[in-house]
Amino acid sequence: MKHLAAITLLLACHCASAGAQTFTQRLQKEVKNQGTVTITQSAEIDELVNGSWHKRNQAATGGTQEKAATAAESRGAKPGARNNATAAETYETAEGAMPDTRKKVMRGAYKTDGYRVQAFAGGNTRRDRQQAERIGNEIKALFPTQPIYVHFYSPRWICRVGNYRTYEEAHQMLTELRKLGYKQSLIVKGKITVQY
Repeated sequence: MKHLAAITLLLACHCASAGAQTFTQRLQKEVKNQGTVTITQSAEIDELVNGSWHKRNQAATGGTQEKAATAAESRGAKPGARNNATAAETYETAEGAMPDTRKKVMRGAYKTDGYRVQAFAGGNTRRDRQQAERIGNEIKALFPTQPIYVHFYSPRWICRVGNYRTYEEAHQMLTELRKLGYKQSLIVKGKITVQY
């Protein structure tokens, strides 16, 4: 019976000491002759990383998120600003803002038969992939509202533009691309993504 009580007491002490720090607190712990880590994250992420017990102990420890937020503000960051802004959102050139080339997911969309304009079809090399992506970015800069698709359809890299329900709509884009110098452009029939 004494052994059972001793084991229970040791187990309780171990559990209490293991929960004394959160994961982010252990990362931010200052160690002699080593660098320091500063973590700035939202309350939702803090909850995911540190678990539900963190809310109970946050008042006792002073809250790591508030400390990190004040440290970020002292470095010149705006309060509540997102730190994960992409380069496309903030990057500007001498000519003006760069077009947003991030991939987007169309909400409330479905697949149907239609047309796209193929602006480039190359081989299966790295150079062909880079050329397809370059052409896609050039077209996106000229036509920012048109979706651009750069894919590898074996055995080649291709760049296609738009989601057109009718051949006439696709033909208008084809003539625009050919005027811009994309002479190998052609209309292809296939599945397109359109909104309801």
